[in-house]
Amino acid sequence: MYGNSPPSPRRFPRVPLERRAYAYLLDFVVVWLLSSFVTGWLQDVIFLALWWGLRVVVVVSNQGQSLGGWAFDLKVINLRLRRLPGVLDLSKREGLLAGFSLLAMIGLKINFMNAISMLLFLVPLTIDAGLALGDEEMNQALHDRVAGTVVIRAKRGFSLDLRLKRWSYLLRAKLAERRRR
Repeated sequence: MYGNSPPSPRRFPRVPLERRAYAYLLDFVVVWLLSSFVTGWLQDVIFLALWWGLRVVVVVSNQGQSLGGWAFDLKVINLRLRRLPGVLDLSKREGLLAGFSLLAMIGLKINFMNAISMLLFLVPLTIDAGLALGDEEMNQALHDRVAGTVVIRAKRGFSLDLRLKRWSYLLRAKLAERRRR
């Protein structure tokens, strides 16, 4: 049976979790900023629509990369088929993650006025990301497991984290050189 066949034993190189976190945060901040121009329940609807657009439509049309994925050289593939996931698989994946992200946005809007509520709204996203920490083999979070996807390194992208490290190193070298003078 083709549809129920287990994934082949070929493993993908592990993607550092901090790169996944940075890519997610970039997408989250972009969507949150764009949706913050409206308030109330309309903000939530716009947040979900923008999330779906950025994390499904853009990924399908951009070789498996969202804005954050492109910035940090990551892409999403279907684990079983070893190629880009379809719109349905990506919608399952991002629907779950969008719900967790929406709860996190609501929790962050509550801020520290009610710290316990803020933390409770962040719990689903934390559990989702925590599963990726515990998965030694495939580094899959809950939303990846539900959709049968995995995040791998891409050959194309901007390598923002590596550029920032290099700029930081150069800046520290310049400052050290000036102190020596």
